Amino acid sequence: MSLTQELKEKVLHGDQITREEALALYDAPLEELCAAANEIRIQFCGNRFDMCTIINGKSGRCSEDCKYCAQSACYRADVEEYPLLSAAEIVEGARTNDSQGVLRYSIVTSGKRLSDKEIDRMCETVRRIRKETGIRVCVSFGLLSEAQFRRLREAGAERVHNNLETSRRNFPHVCSTHTFDDKLAAIQAAKNAGLSVCSGGIVGMGETPEDRIDLALTLRGLGIRSVPVNMLNPIPGTPYESLEPLTNDDMRRIVAIFRFLLPDAFIRLAGGRGLLPDKGRACFLSGANAAISGDMLTTSGIRVATDMSLLQEIGYEVRL
Repeated sequence: MSLTQELKEKVLHGDQITREEALALYDAPLEELCAAANEIRIQFCGNRFDMCTIINGKSGRCSEDCKYCAQSACYRADVEEYPLLSAAEIVEGARTNDSQGVLRYSIVTSGKRLSDKEIDRMCETVRRIRKETGIRVCVSFGLLSEAQFRRLREAGAERVHNNLETSRRNFPHVCSTHTFDDKLAAIQAAKNAGLSVCSGGIVGMGETPEDRIDLALTLRGLGIRSVPVNMLNPIPGTPYESLEPLTNDDMRRIVAIFRFLLPDAFIRLAGGRGLLPDKGRACFLSGANAAISGDMLTTSGIRVATDMSLLQEIGYEVRL
């Protein structure tokens, strides 16, 4: 029996693989690895697929220096800048996505954190979305306090999105204006406030396989079950503009190993998926079972109708 099959059986029997075992999978035959990851996904998650969309609720002029991001005021990327959108604009987006069968709608804002006044506005917006549509509401408003997260939950938000981005070791190479521990504190605050958490990272930023595995292990330790895997889209004007995008096979291997480490999670293809020649199809058969559809924050994405057709073709059910 190959190492891949041994580790697959270990996971299927409810045991966790180790860091060293996950690293060994980087040398495993790709097709065997991806098929095994798909078996793990089927046992733990079935054919349920979690689809969400996002709206860029506040764009640009961010004080943080995350090297991948076009919205940072530290760089010269060409990005539209605007303050917090009105409730009417955000609610209209929620209504449109709800009508297309999207399950979750996330309001994402630039900046380190929203102010209390902005939180007041967003609470009213969330209440309107919950009253006027059937879509679930997620929020990504930065490094908020437990009290702020609690207000958002009481308004009707169900989930907070806060990516760790990369491993603890690699994080200082990606951002210097806040820390890995700041991220962990915000995630804990959201959990304390009664919100579920969506957290993952970006691959293709020059990190090592060890960094990717350490990120997944941190998420496993936190009990995170919605895990976005973004592929870096090198944006002109950012420090990472010259990095070479990962390949389809790179992404398949990363997704498959994440599935071995996080067998019951919703592993969500997110930013950068549009760069893949098959728009993620092969990854959806290699362990991924969730996606962000539609446009990303500052880059074009894939139409919801296109994704719905693809998912039906390969046997997924978009449902809660």
